[in-house]
Amino acid sequence: MDRDPGAVAVARELAEMDSRFSIYHGSFAELEEVLDGQEVEGVLLDLGVSSPQLDNAERGFSFMQDGPLDMRMNTTQGESAAEWINRAEEKEISKVIWELGEDRFSRRIARAIIREREEEPITTTKRLAGIIASASPSREKNKHLATRAFQAIRIYINRELDDLVDCLNIALEVLKPGGRLVVISFHSLEDRIAKRFIRKQAKGDELPRWMPVREDQLNKRMRPIGKAIKPGEHEVKANPRARSAVMRIAEKLI
Repeated sequence: MDRDPGAVAVARELAEMDSRFSIYHGSFAELEEVLDGQEVEGVLLDLGVSSPQLDNAERGFSFMQDGPLDMRMNTTQGESAAEWINRAEEKEISKVIWELGEDRFSRRIARAIIREREEEPITTTKRLAGIIASASPSREKNKHLATRAFQAIRIYINRELDDLVDCLNIALEVLKPGGRLVVISFHSLEDRIAKRFIRKQAKGDELPRWMPVREDQLNKRMRPIGKAIKPGEHEVKANPRARSAVMRIAEKLI
């Protein structure tokens, strides 16, 4: 399942080579509809953007090359980043950058965006990155000043965290007992959601402490398999973009 029309086109070529493989164009939050009552042995979620998306300036995900400010994973629907940036109120922009990008200068950045768009609409990645950088007084080692804000806007435009929450709940229902859930995330907020979901399902029902129940009555639905897995030195050297990856695995119990 993929929302990106480009990724779907490549996947369809793969499907012609192997009848076991198929592709669905859409969000993984639509998993239940796609399976239509089927149960599966495993669900793998590879979150975030891909290298082809980042490397294509026309997609607007990266500020390393100048391009139109789009950021939509599915370019056939929804509001682009430029459309949102040029209509949203200052408070809304600040909230998105703070909550989804954890950027402590979110208010300054939002004010700068509002001020600059009054002069001329913000339509390119380079201009937005410049506005963000000029509004951010401090510097993070090995990180561009616009990184956090760009991630936040991308996550918001694509409803990435909302879709992740929906999909995790669906995955729990469509997995067979003994089936595995694997989540690969590249952002701390994504990983936090996956971690808390697995922990909650492994803990079982939240009951009052005074209630006398046995361990097997807590309706535990999953168990974590090992600890979080991060890329090794050789993996990061071969693919620097893997440095922030975190993989979590859980098994469905009932």
